[in-house]
Amino acid sequence: MSTATMTPASTATPSAITRVRRLITANPSVLPTVASVIIFVGMIVYGETAYGRIVQASTLSNLLINNTHLIVLAVALTFVIITGGIDLSVGSIIAFSSVAGVMLAEAGWNPLLVIVTMIVIGAAFGLVSGILIRYFNVQPFIATLAMMFLGRGLASLLSTKPERLAADSPIRWIGDKIKIIDGPKVNDLTITPAVVMAVLVVLAAFFVLHRTRTGRTVYAIGGSESSALLMGLPVHRTKVLVYVISGALSGLAAVLYTSRLGTAQNITGIGWELDAIAAAVIGGTVLTGAYGYVLGSVVGALVLGLMNVLITRDGGIPPEMTTIITGGILLVFVLLQRAVTRKKE
Repeated sequence: MSTATMTPASTATPSAITRVRRLITANPSVLPTVASVIIFVGMIVYGETAYGRIVQASTLSNLLINNTHLIVLAVALTFVIITGGIDLSVGSIIAFSSVAGVMLAEAGWNPLLVIVTMIVIGAAFGLVSGILIRYFNVQPFIATLAMMFLGRGLASLLSTKPERLAADSPIRWIGDKIKIIDGPKVNDLTITPAVVMAVLVVLAAFFVLHRTRTGRTVYAIGGSESSALLMGLPVHRTKVLVYVISGALSGLAAVLYTSRLGTAQNITGIGWELDAIAAAVIGGTVLTGAYGYVLGSVVGALVLGLMNVLITRDGGIPPEMTTIITGGILLVFVLLQRAVTRKKE
């Protein structure tokens, strides 16, 4: 009797593993994404075992709240990398947009107009990058590198000291915490409007990439641009569009980050383009293009955020190790991607 009752339970796990194995066999490109999910779960288990208080409402809430800007940037880079391109300007766009936005807010502009202006500034940078790449045949690395220097220079031209939002500025409401569940002591489940906006961005990006002609064109460009042209797809327009999307989302990331900290300066966002690229790659977006998943990039961003939490909890690991560990994880995933692409070939 006991053997019969245990049989379903004992076969449940192997069947789940079998389904995952079949998914990976049928579509090897999901392997890096599956690996990133496993690493994320493993980090949570390790953190809870070693330090405690990881699997609790307040920690998970703060993980989302503190990384909303990185999630949005990871989504932006996913679009670009799938086409086989790169965008190095996102960090500088955040610096320029945030400094300009705070200064406009302090000058008395309508808060909604300030937010729209910050996003439009980012989209304008993306449009210039897209035009350089599309109409002047400039390599994406060079075009966005030029925009990176331009954005950083304009931010420094506006101000070289921190610019602060007024404490009662309506823009800061985007970063205000909203209590969902009142837990014991400080263990509350909270979100912010910024988290909601980031979730909406992820859902919209998922829909565009997987349910629209534009998304199919993005993947087709990464697979073979010449084949996409022969198929009659709007390749040139889409290439410009992905950089406009990347720039606009960078401007939105500037809004989310500035609303949470209430301050902006010309050095904001240094190195964030590399963090966003790392998040996308860890999440399964292949640097050579054609393969990538928005939800995977979100997991990649959370892996980087959780890594910072664990290093902070440990206390004995110097902050500089964050860059080294990120580089090591990134190297592993690049090698994994190379193995996947070779198998596809």
